[in-house]
Amino acid sequence: MTTKAFESLLALITETSTNLPPDVRRAIKRAQLEEELGTRASIALNTIVDNIVSAEEDVQPICQDTGMPTFIVHCPVGFNQIAFEREIEAAVREATKLGKLRPNSVDPLTGKNTGDNLGEGTPVVHFHQWERDEVEVKLILKGGGCENKNIQYALPTELPGLGRAGRDLDGIRKCILHAVYQAQGQGCSAGFIGVGIGGDRTTGYELAKEQLFRSLDDVNPNPQLAELEDYILDKANQLEIGTMGFGGKVTLLGCKIGVRNRIPASFYVSVAYNCWAFRRLGVVLDPATGEIRHWLYRDNEEKLERPTHAFATDSAIVLEAPISEEQIRKLKVGDVVLIRGEMHTGRDEIHKYLMKHDAPVDLSGGVLYHCGPVMLKDDDGTWHVKAAGPTTSSREEPYQADIIEKFGIRAVIGKGGMGEKTLQGLKKSGAVYLNAIGGAAQYYAKCVKRVNGVDFLEQFGVPEAMWHLEVEGFPAIVTMDAHGNSLHKDVADESLVKLEDLKEPVFV
Repeated sequence: MTTKAFESLLALITETSTNLPPDVRRAIKRAQLEEELGTRASIALNTIVDNIVSAEEDVQPICQDTGMPTFIVHCPVGFNQIAFEREIEAAVREATKLGKLRPNSVDPLTGKNTGDNLGEGTPVVHFHQWERDEVEVKLILKGGGCENKNIQYALPTELPGLGRAGRDLDGIRKCILHAVYQAQGQGCSAGFIGVGIGGDRTTGYELAKEQLFRSLDDVNPNPQLAELEDYILDKANQLEIGTMGFGGKVTLLGCKIGVRNRIPASFYVSVAYNCWAFRRLGVVLDPATGEIRHWLYRDNEEKLERPTHAFATDSAIVLEAPISEEQIRKLKVGDVVLIRGEMHTGRDEIHKYLMKHDAPVDLSGGVLYHCGPVMLKDDDGTWHVKAAGPTTSSREEPYQADIIEKFGIRAVIGKGGMGEKTLQGLKKSGAVYLNAIGGAAQYYAKCVKRVNGVDFLEQFGVPEAMWHLEVEGFPAIVTMDAHGNSLHKDVADESLVKLEDLKEPVFV
């Protein structure tokens, strides 16, 4: 028998995963207006908006990577926290079963996925008591791509492009700008940052993530921090890293900064980076019944209009496996391609496995997709894709060139780009890297017409298994070609020059 608290928590998880709050929608809408029509950044933002609309209408995950569910609970003195945490766990298990969360809880020693998002330390639940007769529950779903771009600085330090960052407000300024620069497109920019100044290594990161729970429309009560927040938002966008790291006018959508006292020996600046799919909501519950009294972050409704055309596909190049080397050598950075036919997913575990073993299917001339989808099986045993956006490709850099050459792969799809080793591997083997739009899990799920099969499901779990997907009209942009060109390297180099222009002291 379910309780009202369980139902309320399940509603919170579902809404957080599938429906972006109004303040985030407003920020994305402003970004849309900033970018010029037809640019790569504009195409990416239109795809993002299309995805947001689909996720809300279909009540499906905005992004397939629902991260590590993190709950912040404020409750009255005497409230049964043990029982309430059990309700949270039950709601997380049910949300995973329903496909609103991807099973993401993995044993770090065995690599075994629990399959229900429960395990040692997951989900994350922080309890705080207060003298109010209500229970406040806030939830953030922060995916691994942006979590991996979190960064912490110990002052003083030397920073590329910015020089020395000292133990003062100007040193803090430099650290935050560098944090945005180093994320590039790998954290699914345009993004948001929470910054923690002070504390120790642990509390500094906690403070940074706490800032992500602030409304984007609030004003910092500390005048110095309010000025710094405005400055960072302005100057970070001058780096022109842009949406997905494609270049563009909007790189950062929000910046919130907090402070915590430190000890004399330590001076930390901690930055929590969050992707455009900024999934955080909250509810206030009746402590006796568990019913929702009201929602948080929903000050008013903010509708987004589905773009008429996200990708301009009229001039797109159709690729269908087996793809020839000749077809690949004709492609260049900036080309829009449409994938038709079969592609195969492969993430960290698959790449590690393929280095020492044969593939379960013929990958010659094939397409490898860096993706860990959300999958559900119906009563007759048929698998269905519920969310299927790209994962960050940089994690596969140690393997990718070798795997391309070993198996004759012609196209790799992911997000954020890859490094010099892969770039040289593409050139040598005659392959390309295609950038799909990060977080656009519903947009790409609609391109999947059928699941042809799966390998390594029991061994690696749903996100890391190799899924064989039949797709139609799957769009992506060539960002690394077989001629040694990389859009990602170009944008990183150009943004470093712009970063250097910001090295002179501002706050003295």
